[in-house]
Amino acid sequence: MKKLVIFGVGLIGGSFALSLRKADAIKEVVGFGRSETTLQQAKQFGIIDRIGVDVALEVADADLVLLATPVGQMADIMARIAPHLGAHTLITDGGSTKSDVVAAARANLGDKIGQFVPGHPIAGAELSGAAAALDNLYQGKKVVLTPLPENTHATVARVRKAWESCGALVTELSPQQHDEVFAAVSHLPHLLSFALVHDLAQRDNRDVLLSFAASGFRDFTRIAASSPEMWRDICLANREALMSELQRYADELYYLHQALENNDAAKLQEIFSLARAVRSGWTQQ
Repeated sequence: MKKLVIFGVGLIGGSFALSLRKADAIKEVVGFGRSETTLQQAKQFGIIDRIGVDVALEVADADLVLLATPVGQMADIMARIAPHLGAHTLITDGGSTKSDVVAAARANLGDKIGQFVPGHPIAGAELSGAAAALDNLYQGKKVVLTPLPENTHATVARVRKAWESCGALVTELSPQQHDEVFAAVSHLPHLLSFALVHDLAQRDNRDVLLSFAASGFRDFTRIAASSPEMWRDICLANREALMSELQRYADELYYLHQALENNDAAKLQEIFSLARAVRSGWTQQ
């Protein structure tokens, strides 16, 4: 590719640019964002070549536009770039939800919808900003594409090649399948992590509690250090699937509560043993 335009030059967008540079797969990177400080950092760290000023000018001849902002901002960006997209310019995104992003694309890209290939790199971290970007973030990590009926095979292949140039393992799901899967294995864990820390934060003895917290608490709550804005948007965007998963988890907590209330050692052993076996098998994959 000759030119990449990124909206959001933090962890996801910045790492995409650095990874493509490392692979010698891009010549020029232009960055847009809401924070002048972050954009200046991105330029300083070699993530972007220059800070974008004129959206119309930059997207007109870009090979690829990456939307790496919180999902709540994507509709506005799509509306801004749609009238100016070049005929060969493709768009992808790094959003953690897909059905809402696809709906936003259909509402704002019009007859350019075939140029948009939705994506989701499964390689986030609790850190954010340009300083968190890594040139190996996607190495060996999965990226899910959720192609649209309007996408041609060649269009999907171009976006796939860009992610594979970053070292990613690319797979495909439908937008609905994607959102159902990630409600269970990503969005719910983040919600639970935030909830636990929020609970402790409101207690009068929170300083005492945190002073004794060790590795178990640290591991479970690591993701509660993630961007509140981003996860607010994700939770609302995937509201239906996430509420369903949250109810299933509430039912599981009720079973545990009953086992404790009934002093049921056998039930606790059964639950813990199955969980351990599945977790151990997953880590060995």
